[in-house]
Amino acid sequence: MKFTEYDVMIVGSGVSGLYAALNLDSSMKVLMLSKRELTLCNSALAQGGVAAVMDTDHDSFELHIKDTLVAGGYKNDRDNLKILVEQGPKDVKNLLSCGVEFDRKEDGSIDLTLEGGHSRRRIAHHKDSTGYEIVTSLIERVQKLKNVTILENSHLLGLEKRDGVFLADVFHEGEHRYYTTKAAVLATGGIGRVYDYTTNSAIATGDGIQFAYNMGAQIKHLSYVQFHPTAFADRKNRECFLVSEAVRGEGAYLLNCHKQRFMDKYEPERKELAPRDVVSKCILKEQEATGSDEFFLDISHKGADFIKNRFPMIYQKVLEKGYDMTVEPIPIYPCQHYLMGGIAVNGHGATTVKGLYAAGECAHTGVHGINRLASNSLLEALVFSRLIAEDINKNYTHSECGEREFDYPAPDGKPLPSGIRTEIRHIMQRSYFVVPDYEQAQKNLVRVGELKDMLYNGGYEVTPDYIEAKSLTTVAYIILGEVVAEGKENGKLS
Repeated sequence: MKFTEYDVMIVGSGVSGLYAALNLDSSMKVLMLSKRELTLCNSALAQGGVAAVMDTDHDSFELHIKDTLVAGGYKNDRDNLKILVEQGPKDVKNLLSCGVEFDRKEDGSIDLTLEGGHSRRRIAHHKDSTGYEIVTSLIERVQKLKNVTILENSHLLGLEKRDGVFLADVFHEGEHRYYTTKAAVLATGGIGRVYDYTTNSAIATGDGIQFAYNMGAQIKHLSYVQFHPTAFADRKNRECFLVSEAVRGEGAYLLNCHKQRFMDKYEPERKELAPRDVVSKCILKEQEATGSDEFFLDISHKGADFIKNRFPMIYQKVLEKGYDMTVEPIPIYPCQHYLMGGIAVNGHGATTVKGLYAAGECAHTGVHGINRLASNSLLEALVFSRLIAEDINKNYTHSECGEREFDYPAPDGKPLPSGIRTEIRHIMQRSYFVVPDYEQAQKNLVRVGELKDMLYNGGYEVTPDYIEAKSLTTVAYIILGEVVAEGKENGKLS
């Protein structure tokens, strides 16, 4: 089998993948894989902004670190958190040079907003579609790089390390193509599609985590899953659009089924501005108290002009669903949103497999602890992808790229049975939503283990559907295994 050689392969075209490409030495021959079109990624869905200490007169690194520790239950990796906070402003400034337009005040300074869990206004934003603004600006820059080859609608179907290089099987334009590379960067996003309901895009199936796991990389705290308290309550669609944390930051109230505020009962000081995991748990407590799962978010008291200008995208989306947020509350409910665990990496984004790096949501830097502070995700994606590029530039040099021969297994096999991914989603929704159901997790771990064995050893044809089913099953197996272990440790399970 002939493999086309590259110096570096980046799997994923969100902020992490794009920013890594921009920071790699221009002499490197780089292959970038995008599972769908370039703009379909979790990064592009990010609404709130980038949290960074840009106003040193009213904010400090110490305060940003403290807020992140509080939100993360003090389970954060403090060394990597220090890197994140102290280097973050540099990368926000770099975005400006890449053409990213943040909202500005009348004096021209960046208009910093407030979000839940933050003690200061430190979130740089572009209306309520910051992620899309950043992604599209970076795409424009990367597309001009002569050393980067971008393959859209390309599925990574195989990744292994052999003879000091990585071998990749990529499905593109209806055929398998084979590549080899000295360094590989996994920037494959989250795991949202392992749940019935998620704010994540269709690409979030945990593929990078599965490939890293099967190469022997350390996977850490995969059960650190974040449920956002204010996803639009649309029970008809698996992908629920997010109603940004910034809406509460700008003064929105959370209401129960009686259209009454309730957060003061559970969080009298922070109220609606408590961290995400706290608010999600409070919603479930109020659900138990009222016997209803109907909840609302109300910012109508801020006035129509303010709402339409500050949250134009959210306003339009809920309007399409039949709600006018300028005059009425909108229905919300917690939903799977983000992964704090993932492929374990060090301060340079390197995994335990030499030459393999991970960045963004699929990586576990430890900066978030057990719960991510709002708008720290884009910051993490920027800082650590740049550090990955710097590490690759330091440790690898461009060499003449041609083709190499390797023996590689054929992708042929029997058809994949239908219904596996649906079963996995139902299992995860029952086993672990906001708080774990330890008994369900223990019961369902057995079934997920059976599905995992079937997929790994069943001789199925290697297709994009097969890889996604394998990835979701692997992710579910690891998560439930951690939940069961936790249940036994805290005495919830025997």
